[in-house]
Amino acid sequence: MDRSELSPLSRYSIVNSALRGFFADVPALGWLFGMLCAVLIEYLWGDMLAVMIYLPKVPPLFGATLVLKKPQLFPSALLYVFLVYLIPISAVARFSAGMANRAARFMERLPTLLSALIHLILLYAILDIWTVASDYRLQVAKLVMIAVMLTLSINVINGYMGEFSCSHPGFMALGAYVSSVFTLVLFRADRLFGPSVLPEAWGPFFFPAALIIGGVAASLGALIVAVPSFRTRGDYLAIISLAFLFIVKSAVENIEAVGGPRGLGGQPHWSSLLAVFAGMVVCIWMINNFVSSTLGKALNAVRDNEIAADAMTINTRRTKMVAFLFGAFWAGVAGGFYAHEVRHVTPGSFGIPMLAEILAMVYFGGLNSVIGSIVGAVSISMISEILKPLGLYKWMVIPLILILVMIFRPTGLVAFRDFDIKHILRAKR
Repeated sequence: MDRSELSPLSRYSIVNSALRGFFADVPALGWLFGMLCAVLIEYLWGDMLAVMIYLPKVPPLFGATLVLKKPQLFPSALLYVFLVYLIPISAVARFSAGMANRAARFMERLPTLLSALIHLILLYAILDIWTVASDYRLQVAKLVMIAVMLTLSINVINGYMGEFSCSHPGFMALGAYVSSVFTLVLFRADRLFGPSVLPEAWGPFFFPAALIIGGVAASLGALIVAVPSFRTRGDYLAIISLAFLFIVKSAVENIEAVGGPRGLGGQPHWSSLLAVFAGMVVCIWMINNFVSSTLGKALNAVRDNEIAADAMTINTRRTKMVAFLFGAFWAGVAGGFYAHEVRHVTPGSFGIPMLAEILAMVYFGGLNSVIGSIVGAVSISMISEILKPLGLYKWMVIPLILILVMIFRPTGLVAFRDFDIKHILRAKR
């Protein structure tokens, strides 16, 4: 058949197969080398290159936000992305594949934890260099990582447990407020709480404790929901969890000790890039271990057929309770990070819009998949940020994207896929 007679879909399949074959032997280490070179190129020569191709500045988010404001800059922004990102990443990944595979084979002889740590250090270095360009990039990167934690935590409940919970913004609010009160009372002179109890310089060392206390508070809130809720299923649980969200929101609005409807501000800015990155890594590791454990397998059995699981001597109530509290804990930790990043939280921040965004992330990426949660959180967060110049119109574009995904990929982009760290880190044969 003449190539000109091929349909667009066939041509896409041929090109896709060719690209897969070309990059088939590139390990994760090779891609990290490529991304590191790309961000170094931008760090060293990004400003000069932007001026040369008639861009006003280095594009903050790969040129997308700039193009939406000034469509005439589309050719320049596209050229910038090709020159700074696509070409260097592809070229370095491809031509360093041999060296990267040798390095990966050497690291296969090391403990998996050490090999993973080396990859994570490279990934953090890439993020650190990329965010140097602007404070805007830095905040976007941190908010995306917080979104990853939120999406993973709700996937434990809505995906692996098989229930539909709407209470996650309430758990996040509990974590945000409780961790904020902890840090403000102990380490910051505040108009609501008076002078600090301890020197502020000690605060960063106690920040993990504040996050854990916020997570525990969220778990206790989840316990209040779980005890009566697990006598019901399906729509009834969704209604009860939604009621819990409104109860938390209304309660915080009426507690003047934490600012009432005006909100609570003045939190120390302790959500550094390293802190949020470390929190996200620990969250991914713990949730992946949880869903891969015996308890996680029991949770899957309960989701698929609770009566059969009970007949197999699985304590279904305890299993669901542990999963619900575990997911709520990480939502509370994410809330603590969020509060100390934006440094002002209000009850309105944790309402229906946030619930819709969290649900969009988890169902866009795919249920029952740690990788799917990461993909969904990063994708929806970045799309939402890129479309900000459109104002309210972005809420027409994002639902359209979700509808298309639900039509062509009903289970999400990466559903029911295990997160195998050894498979990701190993050399390509």
